[in-house]
Amino acid sequence: MNDQPPTSFFKRLLASLGPAIITASVVLGPGSILSASKIGHTYAYQMSWVLIIAVIMMIAMTALSARLGIQLKGTICDELAERAGRPVAAATGVILFLIAACFQFSNNLGVLAAVEPFMKEGNDYSLAIIIGMNAFIILALYGFKHLYGVIEKLMKLLVAIMIIAFAINLFQVKPDWLKAIAGLIPSLPEQAANGAGMKEVMTPIVAMYATTFSVAGAFYQSYLVRQKGWTRANLKQGLIDSTLGISMLGLITLMVLITAAKVLYQNPDVETLTSVSDVATSLEPGFGKSAMVIFSLGIFAGAFSSFLVNAMIGGSILADGFGLGGYIDQKWPKLFTVFALMVGMAVAIYTKTMGQKPVGLIIFAQSLTVLGIPMLAIAMLWLATRADMKGENAIPAWMKILGFIGLITSVLLAIRTAVNLLS
Repeated sequence: MNDQPPTSFFKRLLASLGPAIITASVVLGPGSILSASKIGHTYAYQMSWVLIIAVIMMIAMTALSARLGIQLKGTICDELAERAGRPVAAATGVILFLIAACFQFSNNLGVLAAVEPFMKEGNDYSLAIIIGMNAFIILALYGFKHLYGVIEKLMKLLVAIMIIAFAINLFQVKPDWLKAIAGLIPSLPEQAANGAGMKEVMTPIVAMYATTFSVAGAFYQSYLVRQKGWTRANLKQGLIDSTLGISMLGLITLMVLITAAKVLYQNPDVETLTSVSDVATSLEPGFGKSAMVIFSLGIFAGAFSSFLVNAMIGGSILADGFGLGGYIDQKWPKLFTVFALMVGMAVAIYTKTMGQKPVGLIIFAQSLTVLGIPMLAIAMLWLATRADMKGENAIPAWMKILGFIGLITSVLLAIRTAVNLLS
């Protein structure tokens, strides 16, 4: 059933929040929260402008994907199979699934990190939490008939929790708003001017950009708008959805960055931040126990949303790549989603049991991103510039221009990843 836009602008605004909220939820996970906290800890407010650029690029790529989902006859993988051959579509599905499955373990650990500060010493319920959480998601996958609506409502709730939790902490610490606004003006950090190595300066900045501008998340937007039932009547609604949904992603990340800039910058008691659990613990002296609990609630909401949607993306695209359907209510996408969940759970259990990260798996996943992420961007832009995408099907020029810029940045990030892996 199609969703027709309400006549009231305000109601249309609220009704438009849907697919992009799910996209924002998978992007805004432990990695985003940790990288934003590191930027605030290292550079205070100076690098906020990088986040704004990443958000603009993400809005453009998400909006482009939504247009493709509405205007193309089939899904992106369907179109790739018809126009370029099934092997191309299958390769797209396999690569995206492997990336999602390999990194799913970090989403399991991200949920654990949110509750670790409240575990009493000697009482480690990590394995029970990991198993229980995955079992709950699998039961939900097979317990609800119309999963899209349930997932959209759940993501709206989790995003609302994040906004409220991080906003409470932000206004409690009373940041320097003038400096925060000044950080939106592009400039190099003071550390670069003081002779710090460019690699040392760029590493956390690139991490924040990469965790905000997610081509894989944007790619799935085309599937979400189709599952919601949007048609050409919803084209403007899709743009509003992409803009508002991704802007919320940027707003939450910016709140985390500004909070860290105020509390953690030049804090002698905070030397390194290696996990979101470290961030929550480091904030406690400045916030107090109750506010740290609120911050951890925001971390949990972000980790759980990424945990659920990441597996769903991997399973759906893999199934669609082989022509087995791309909607989460269908048999094969569900089965492959469960497989992604099982991979993530198994690796997370291994990590907690053995006390070390699976370095080989991480390197394998990073290697896949070198090929996979640019491939996804190329696929979307190739379809957006086909001969039949003219007239009423024409993709707005600004989307294609920013999409090409996004492709270039994804290639540069891939090259940088490859260099780091080989060095």
